[in-house]
Amino acid sequence: ASRLASGQVLREFELVAEDREIEVAPGVFFPAWTYSGQVPGPTIRCTEGDRLRVRFTNKGSHAHSIHFHGIHPSNMDGAFEPVHPGRSFVYEFDAEPFGLHLYHCHTVPIKRHIHKGLYGAFIIDPREGRPPANEMVMVMNGFDTNFDNENEIYAVNTVAFHYQKHPIPIRQGELNRVYVVNVTEFDLLNSFHIHGNLYRLYRTGTDLQRYEYTDMVSLAQGERAILEFSYKHPGPFMFHAHQSEFAELGWSGVFLVQEVPHA
Repeated sequence: ASRLASGQVLREFELVAEDREIEVAPGVFFPAWTYSGQVPGPTIRCTEGDRLRVRFTNKGSHAHSIHFHGIHPSNMDGAFEPVHPGRSFVYEFDAEPFGLHLYHCHTVPIKRHIHKGLYGAFIIDPREGRPPANEMVMVMNGFDTNFDNENEIYAVNTVAFHYQKHPIPIRQGELNRVYVVNVTEFDLLNSFHIHGNLYRLYRTGTDLQRYEYTDMVSLAQGERAILEFSYKHPGPFMFHAHQSEFAELGWSGVFLVQEVPHA
């Protein structure tokens, strides 16, 4: 980050659209369209009031764009200005409001550009910050590996069963904060459920005070929520979609809560 002459913080990012084959499950490869070679794309993070400058270059085989959720001028919206292969565009605007947002390609057919992998999380922190926590970003997504307009694989952060095979270690009593974004295509809803616990659910993350206290949330595509929780008991606890089909096709993981010795 740097500062403009006005004193405003400038945060600059570079995103490159490129076609890339990615592994979505062991031995299962998907011909993705990516931001900077990964699905989901890199998380873009800044603080409310920062000037955000995103340099976008299209090295892919189709026209693409970046549409940011949040508040910005019309000419920075990415809906009507496709960036053709070999061309570049600079998105620049003041980051507002604070909360959990997302970005994705808005070039038609939008359904295809999203399901192929062009999306990522966009976090705008409040000026005063949030309480210290162990933070995670989880983008719920799915993959149509046989191109029949239905998903064969579901996951958070792309790789089926990854967090089941590689449980996420967390500490007993520690505050955890999960930034959950749903960008699943072809299904009306996706969901996030944790075992042995409940979380504070801050929808869109735009309110620091009001929350729901639950262990299950359903999100349509583009909906997002910040989940905060700490575990009372040690041991392995599952987290997964509460559509059993999604869980059994890859959207399932484990938090491994590690006991903190009592003084």
